[in-house]
Amino acid sequence: MQKGAVWLTRGKSTQRLRRASKKLISGQTLHLYYDADILAQTDFTAYLIADENDFSVWYKPSGMLSQGSKYGDHTAIYRWAETHLLPQRNAFLVHRLDRATSGLILIAHSKKAAAALAQLFAQRAIKKYYIAQVHGIPELPKNTTQTIEEPLEGKKSITKILSIEPASDRQTSRLDIQLLTGRKHQIRQHLSNTGHPIVGDRLYGKGQKDNIDLCLKAYKIIFISPFDQQEKHYELNDLSFITE
Repeated sequence: MQKGAVWLTRGKSTQRLRRASKKLISGQTLHLYYDADILAQTDFTAYLIADENDFSVWYKPSGMLSQGSKYGDHTAIYRWAETHLLPQRNAFLVHRLDRATSGLILIAHSKKAAAALAQLFAQRAIKKYYIAQVHGIPELPKNTTQTIEEPLEGKKSITKILSIEPASDRQTSRLDIQLLTGRKHQIRQHLSNTGHPIVGDRLYGKGQKDNIDLCLKAYKIIFISPFDQQEKHYELNDLSFITE
């Protein structure tokens, strides 16, 4: 139950059941999901960046899930927020980071807050910035940006490369990226398709040979808060890839 693998159906509603003291009523259905590997997963440590009451901002390390499944959610970032934030509050996911991607993630603490933040994401009113280390040196004319507008799964997908900083050995580069749409694995696919996959990408690049975790970090988020109408700016100072 504490790991989120027990569910209760009441009428047309099915929700996780967390407490064994919950009184069951005739006609309700109890669902028990069991996957030994999932239940045995150990949690990662997330770090609170800011608590804004209606929502909070966390640093999700590489390897931590954004979302759980019916077989459990004890290793997901929103469950970490629910169990570690004081005072304790419900937590709702409003956007996601790939499991292998580290960085900033927003967690809402009410359904109303979740709807308000989700609307901002839908309107592309939340500016999201990433740092990626890629193989090779992409070509980018001086004092310009490069916009990749390659559709993914038939949907409009836009990734903007703001700057490129080649490594001293000229084998890799560090890219400053703004994500304008939020398709699954968008940055990873776009960069791989340009011939410059992200270092450590085992799905779209040469990750098996790199012997390093995915070098992609969500380092900055900027938006106008729908709760106080003030600009919110959250940014990571440490952009190290090797250590979390």
